[in-house]
This record gives sequence, C-alpha cells and structure tokens, in this order.
Amino acid sequence: MADSAETSPEVMLQFYRMLYPFKSIFTWLNQEHAPKDLFTNREFAFTLQGDVYLRYNCFSNAEELKKQVCALNPTRFEIGPMYSSRPSERKLARSVKSGKLFTPLKRELVFDIDMTDYDGVRTCCTSAGICKRCWAFIANAVRVLDSALRMQFGYHHLLWVYSGRRGIHLWVSDDEAMGLTDELRRAVVGALTVIEGGKEMAKKVNVRGIGTKSHPGDLPPSLWHARDEGSRMWYPLLDNQECFLSEDGWRTLLKLVPDKKIVETLEERWEKQSGIESSKKWDELKAEVKGTGARNLAALEDIILQYTYPRLDAEVSKHRNHLLKAPFCVHPKTGRVCVPVDPNRVENFDPNAVPTVMQLLQELDKAGEGANWEHTSLKPYVDMLDRHVMGILDDVRRRERARAMLQHDLNW
Repeated sequence: MADSAETSPEVMLQFYRMLYPFKSIFTWLNQEHAPKDLFTNREFAFTLQGDVYLRYNCFSNAEELKKQVCALNPTRFEIGPMYSSRPSERKLARSVKSGKLFTPLKRELVFDIDMTDYDGVRTCCTSAGICKRCWAFIANAVRVLDSALRMQFGYHHLLWVYSGRRGIHLWVSDDEAMGLTDELRRAVVGALTVIEGGKEMAKKVNVRGIGTKSHPGDLPPSLWHARDEGSRMWYPLLDNQECFLSEDGWRTLLKLVPDKKIVETLEERWEKQSGIESSKKWDELKAEVKGTGARNLAALEDIILQYTYPRLDAEVSKHRNHLLKAPFCVHPKTGRVCVPVDPNRVENFDPNAVPTVMQLLQELDKAGEGANWEHTSLKPYVDMLDRHVMGILDDVRRRERARAMLQHDLNW
C-alpha cells in the first residue's frame, strides 16, 4: 500500500498538470479530433477529498477538462455516457416546457472483473491483496472474454485497463457496441455469464443443454475456447494455488462430482492421507472418473470452468448510464496508475510493477525542465492507448467514406 503522502493533494495536482494524457483520453472518447457530441455531451463525475461526489459535469474539449480537473484536484474521476443534451443542462432538458428528454444515447460497452470475486478459489491472497500468482485468474479472464467479444460478437476496439489495485476494466468502443440499449447490454452480459450463485451454492456452472441422467447436454460451442483456455492453465493453477490441499478445498471439489460412489471412495482416501497435492488429487479424481460415462467427464469440464471462467460484475455492464473510473487515474490506496494492459501479453503483466504517481514525478524531475509523460515510464502505456485510438479513428473514417459513397450513389 502507498503512504497517504504518495497521493496527497499536492502530488495529485502535479500529476494532473504534468502527466495525465488528457488529449489522448479526449480523442479516445470523442472518436475524432474535432469536438462532437460524443465528448461534449459526456458525463464526467469527480470524487474530491473527503469523498465529495460531483456528477453531471461536461466539457467542450480536452483543455476544458484539464482545467477543471486541475481546479478540483479530484482523487479520481469517472466517465459516463453521451446524453441527448449536455449533462450540465439536464434540468432544462427535463422541463416540461422544453419538450426535450435527457437520456443516455451512447456509451462504451464496459466490463469489470474484480479479484475479490475469486476469493472462494484463490489461496495466495484475500480481499484487496493481489500478486502474480492470483493474477493468473485475471489473465485467463482477459484471454477468454477478449476472444469471446471478438469472435462471437465481432467487436474490434477493446481497451483493457488495470484498475490500479485488484482488478481490470474493459471498454469496447465499436460503433455497434456504443449504441447498444440497456436491454441489449443485459443480453450480451447474460450470454457471457457462466458463474452464477452465492456462497451457499456449490455448483455454479449450469450451461449445458438438455440431456439425460447418464448423458448430459453438450457444452455450448461458445464455451469451447473458455474450456480449452481453462484446461491449459489448470495444472499450473493447481500448483500455484493448491486449491484442493486443505480439507475445505477438496471437500468443495467433491461436492461438484455427481457420482456418489466416486465421492465416497475419494473422501475415505483423502481423510486418511493429509497433505496430498492438489494436482495429485485431480489425477486421482480423473482416474476414478475414467470409464464411468459422459456424465462424470462433463463434470470435470464444468469444474475447470467454475474455477477459471471470468467472474463478471454484471451490473457494471447492463446500463448505459453506469459510471466507470477513467483510465490513467491514480488509485488512492496504492498510488498506482490505472494503465492499459495488452491482452496478448496479459500473463506477463505484474500489477505490483505498475508505476506509482510518486515514481513518475521523480522520473519527471530527473528528466529536467520541459519534460512530460513521454520522458517517464508512463510512455509505453499512453502509446498503447494512442495506437488503440488510431484503430478507432480509422474505423470511423471507413464508415464515413462508405456513407458518402452510398449517398453519392443514391443521388446519382
């Protein structure tokens, strides 16, 4: 944890003035260099010292945003949707006489994955703690969700951002995703949700089609990749986490096995032999299951999914007006910057190696007068955002050219 001095108001003001990439954030949200409604009608919410919360702020350009951020010096700020009118004028828009509506129109499709949702399966850390070992859960979630959104939904512009402490956020900026209604967002989240049920429910994966007692339904093709990714990380995960080493751990595992005879056999064996490694217990379970039919084999697949599949905070994704912390904010508890993450190298990402605000300011001071974020370890992360933005801008130009050609053909 960072000392409070590392995220003091004085430190944060220096960060906003000299390091925060306002222009890159503006172009990402605006999807164009010249300001348009996608930015000017955006809601920004600020959390000030003392947990004062200011909503429905909006700005005309990056310079206005920077000026207000530096004036308020928030501990963090959040980004919401593009509304039908400027959020600062919402009361006028809501008035009966105006005849206008104040409603969210566009917003990135967003997802939130929090490490605490894995507390029931990870053993290395708890609560707000996170390390390279349990980051493997997040890394797998990124691989699975990134692939599903690209292959099943056809999205391309996915920005993954480390939350600064114990999780990761995803922003999908495709035009189709931006325009999704709340109903369609709920449908997308529903299609991607596999882990369901509270602590009292042992089996949290019920995704198979209709089957019989001896022949369970098939695993949907949409989950084949998740199954394969989970299987690939399974033994390293067991070695790192030892999920089934403790009695509570292996008893939880046996609750997911439908064959009572197998359960009784392994329960009797493991009660007598303490300290059996998790990977060996898994091999013993596989040996017992072998040749007993499709039902037990399917249960093994479902167990792997239950321990490895992304655990989504569904409520974050369902509504266009949901606010989410802006990339490159500083987490007040750790002092770490919320930096983009490359999904193709996510397993190599170390949350504890992310630059802190104090580290960046020291690098800036060392670089000398006139230095900015380009002279610090923040540069590769801003460059990553800028490359992402270039892809969005290229897509916008292609759509505009296609519309212009269509209009030309209609007029000809």
